[in-house]
Amino acid sequence: MKQLLYGFFFCLFTFNTSAQQKINRPKLVVGIVVDQMRWDFIYRFYERYKTNGGLKRILREGFTCENTLIPYMPSVTACGHSCIFSGSVPAISGITGNAWWDRQQMRSVYCTEDKSVNTLGSSSRNGQQSPRNLLVTTICDELRLATNFRSKVIGIALKDRGGILSAGHSANAAYWYDNTTGNWITSSYYMNELPGWVKQFNDEKWVDKYYAQGWNPLYPVSTYHQSTADEKPYEGKPFGNKFPYDLKSFIGKDYGKIATTPMGNSLTFEFSKRAVKEENLGKDDFTDFLTVSFSSTDYIGHTFGPNSVEAEDGMLRFDAELGEFMDYLDKIVGKNQYTLFLTADHGVAHIPEFNLENKLPGGRVFFGKLTNDLNKKLEEKFNMKSLILSDDNYQIHLNHHALDSARIGKKEVADFIIRELLKEQGIDRAFLIEEVNLIHLPETLRKSLNNGYHPARSGDIQIILKPGFMDAIGNYGTTHGLWNPYDTHIPLLWYGWGIKKGFTHREVYMTDIAPTVAALLKIQEPNGCIGKVIYEVIK
Repeated sequence: MKQLLYGFFFCLFTFNTSAQQKINRPKLVVGIVVDQMRWDFIYRFYERYKTNGGLKRILREGFTCENTLIPYMPSVTACGHSCIFSGSVPAISGITGNAWWDRQQMRSVYCTEDKSVNTLGSSSRNGQQSPRNLLVTTICDELRLATNFRSKVIGIALKDRGGILSAGHSANAAYWYDNTTGNWITSSYYMNELPGWVKQFNDEKWVDKYYAQGWNPLYPVSTYHQSTADEKPYEGKPFGNKFPYDLKSFIGKDYGKIATTPMGNSLTFEFSKRAVKEENLGKDDFTDFLTVSFSSTDYIGHTFGPNSVEAEDGMLRFDAELGEFMDYLDKIVGKNQYTLFLTADHGVAHIPEFNLENKLPGGRVFFGKLTNDLNKKLEEKFNMKSLILSDDNYQIHLNHHALDSARIGKKEVADFIIRELLKEQGIDRAFLIEEVNLIHLPETLRKSLNNGYHPARSGDIQIILKPGFMDAIGNYGTTHGLWNPYDTHIPLLWYGWGIKKGFTHREVYMTDIAPTVAALLKIQEPNGCIGKVIYEVIK
C-alpha cells in the first residue's frame, strides 16, 4: 500500500513539476508591416479612426514605442522587411535595396529573384522567388529552430519581397500576389503543389468582386480635412481624374490596379484570415508565426502622395479592417492568446510640388537622366562608354572591368563624377563610399550609411539629397529611401499576450523588434541581429 501511495505521489509530483517547467509562449505571433506608414499617421488621422478599430484598440490596451527609427539607408521595402524580422541591417543581411548591381553577373539583381525555382499557382514567372539572397536568419527561422521545426511559419503580402523576406528561409510557406492573373501564388522553394485552400480562394475571384464595387470614400470627400483638395495636378491618375473611382472596366483585364486601392489590403486581410483557419495556426502546443505585409498603402502613397484624400481613406479603411482582423483572431485563436506587433518598413516624403505650394523646400532629382548625361560626359573625357552601370539606392556603381582594362584610376573618374553631381540643385553631398568615415557628417547619418553598406552589393559613390528632395522618374507622386525622419520614423505598436500596457518615448530602432520578440518567446535572436531588447514592452 505504501509503495502504491509513493508511486502515486511521485507521478503527481513529476506531472506538476513538468507542468510548472513548461515554457509559456503565446499560441501565435502576428507580425504586421504596413508598407509606407509614417509614424505620424497614427495621430494625424486619430480622431477619425474607429473606437473599435485596430489602431485605437492597440493604443488603448497595448504598448507603443513612439520614437522608433530606421538605422540605415536606403529606407526601402526589401531592407525594411528583412531588418524587422532579422534585427539586422543591409551591411550584414546583404539586402541593400529592392535590387542592387551585381558586379560578378554585371546586371541588376532583384532582392528575392531565384531562377532555380518555379511558380506555383500561375503560369507566369512571378513565382520565381525565394529568400536565398538573404544572408541571415529571421526571428521566424529561430522559432522554427527552437521548436525543432514544429512551429508553423507563413508569410503573406501582395509584394513577393514583403512575404518572403519576413518569413525567412525555413518558412512553411510564403504567398504573394500575381498581378497578371489575380491569384495568390508561391514558389517550388516552399512546396511542390499549391494547397487546396489557396486554389479555392483564387477560384472565388475576389479581385473582380472588388472591381465591381469600385473605390468609394468611406466618408464624404468634403469631410477629409486632414488632406489636400482632391484632384491635385501632382497626383497620379491611374483611374481617371475624380474620386470616387469606377473600376468595372478592369474586371478580367487588369489585375494590377487593385494594389493601388484600399481593396488590395482588403484582399490581404481576407487571405490572411483564410490562412489562419485552414492552416490551423495557434491550435497546438507550439507557437506559430504569421507575417502579414499590407502593400497597398505604399502603392497609394507613391501615386497620390501622403497628403491626398486617397491616402487618408486608405488609412481609415485599414484601421477598420485591422479591428475586424483582431476580432477574428480573438475568435479563432483566443483573446490574449496571441501576440501582435505592428510597424512599417519605411515612411514617405511629401510630394515636392506640395512642399513648394506651401512654401516648403523640395524638388525632384531625375537620376536616370542625370546618369545618362554623366555617361556622355565621361565618354567625352575618358573615351569610354558606360562607365556608370547603375544608380540604384542613391549610389553610383562604376564599371570596374572597363576601368581596369583601360588602366584608368577609379579616383580620377570618381572625382569628375562628384564634381558634376554637386552641380545638381537637389544634391547635398556626393563622395566615395570608402571615405564615409573620413568626411564631416553628423554621426546619425554616418551610422546610417555604414549600416547600409555591403561591400559585395553596394556602389562606389554615395549621394545624399537635400531634405525635401527625392529621386524621381516622373513629375507626379512621391517616394522614400533617405535618412530623413519622414522616411525613417516609423510606428511600432505591441498588443496581446505578454505585452505591457503603456508607451515609451525612448529612442529605439527597427533592429530592436526581432530581439524583443526573441526575448518574449525565450528563443535565440537571429544570427545577424544587432538590436537590443525593448525591455519596457514585456510583462
